[in-house]
Amino acid sequence: MELDDLYQEVLLDHYRSPRHAGPVSEEELAAEEVNPSCGDHIRLAVSVHDGRIADVRHQSRGCAISMASASIMADFAVGRTPAEFRRAADTVIAMLRGDREWNPSEIPDLEALGGVRRFPMRVKCATMCWHAMKKALDAIGV
Repeated sequence: MELDDLYQEVLLDHYRSPRHAGPVSEEELAAEEVNPSCGDHIRLAVSVHDGRIADVRHQSRGCAISMASASIMADFAVGRTPAEFRRAADTVIAMLRGDREWNPSEIPDLEALGGVRRFPMRVKCATMCWHAMKKALDAIGV
């Protein structure tokens, strides 16, 4: 199997079986983002206990890139401190935009999104959930 095929399989796995996906009620909604250019949409609920992200739940719809990125992001977030997550999110966003050297080694499965960098119109699809999570953490005051 070629490396590109492996990354495509990882991306499709996160798209078909998104981690931490589920309904988010109005009462627990911490952040919501929409990409009007393509219709991607994410709603996030997050809880923090003892200074660490204990749970993330997202209700997402959109393209495979958007949904896979949300799954990768949520999986990564659980267990991190809000500060750790924010630093990583800033790095991921900069790497996907091409503003920083591509080095996804610290975030499991992020390599599967590497091809997005070649398609500027798709970068928002991949970064929207990372922005939403930072917004969610701000909304709950951590």
